[in-house]
Amino acid sequence: MANSQFDFICQDSLKASQAISLDNSKTKAVTLESRKQRQEIESIVTTLPSATEIVSLLGLERKLVGITHECDYPPSVRNKPVVMRSVFDTNRMTSKQIDDSVLSYVTKGKSIYEIDEELLKSLKPDLIITQELCEVCATPLREVAKIIGGLRPKPKVLSLTPHNLEEVLKDVVRVGKATGYPDRAKQVIEDLQSRIDAVKEKSSRSEIRPSVFCLEWMDPIYCSGHWMPELVKYAGGKEVLGRFGEPSTVVDWDEVLNSDPDLIFITVCGYDVPRTLKEISALTKRKGWNNLRAVKKGKVFVLDSPSFYSRSGPRLVDGLEIMAYLLHPDLFPDYKPPKHSAYSLASRRFI
Repeated sequence: MANSQFDFICQDSLKASQAISLDNSKTKAVTLESRKQRQEIESIVTTLPSATEIVSLLGLERKLVGITHECDYPPSVRNKPVVMRSVFDTNRMTSKQIDDSVLSYVTKGKSIYEIDEELLKSLKPDLIITQELCEVCATPLREVAKIIGGLRPKPKVLSLTPHNLEEVLKDVVRVGKATGYPDRAKQVIEDLQSRIDAVKEKSSRSEIRPSVFCLEWMDPIYCSGHWMPELVKYAGGKEVLGRFGEPSTVVDWDEVLNSDPDLIFITVCGYDVPRTLKEISALTKRKGWNNLRAVKKGKVFVLDSPSFYSRSGPRLVDGLEIMAYLLHPDLFPDYKPPKHSAYSLASRRFI
């Protein structure tokens, strides 16, 4: 309710009662609209893992009828019908082979994902949640748009394009509104923001802000982008090569050597810790690796990227807490990182 409306109500009791009555009618209208929308949105298809996580966090997993081959959280969604998968098996490829293949497909204007159109038609979704942020992370909006015309009834489409942490939180609100559960979304956002604020407050107590390099790909070397530099900043560090709010990009190895960061987070897009360790030699055998300050100090950490960093979803807040603990363990003495979320390359063990 606006401040001007408060001033109006205070004029006299009659006007106050009229204003309250009017406000109640508006509330009823909003409630009826939300109920109507809830009835309409009974089946949801997501084409990116972060959307699956958001839908589930809002308590709407029962309405989720189709997902992607990469949707694995919460674990209970893994048996949902898969409407989209990659055209090649990245589990059998090195980071170099994946990068070459993706580049080849994208430059030729070909999609690296395929949609099961017949399955999608049979599911008859009321809402499809897709994205326009990354060609690699999930099915682009244009791929979904190609087949929507053939769907009956025609579903609503919600496209998510967050470039930073604040926009990720706003997308939770957008999903809440689109599904008819704005109040649930508001509560989720309040809880997440409270955790973010707690990390920022604690990390600000330190006068030391270690320099950090977040590595998003090993061959070729990619710096971090979008929300990653922001997470580092909130956690009490300073990203030396990252691109805030912009896509990650290839950087020359000499740039890494010259930046000589205090700490290195290896957050390979789509790679969990075991997968990263299988290819870690692509990084550790590079010339000058052992001379880096972070390596000498034992401050190189392999992190579970798909769970906490590469997906534009609510678990980025978990990733923030993990980073803050690794940067300033003295400020977070009671914090315990999620199991298998962070691995010390120096001690060769999980934190």
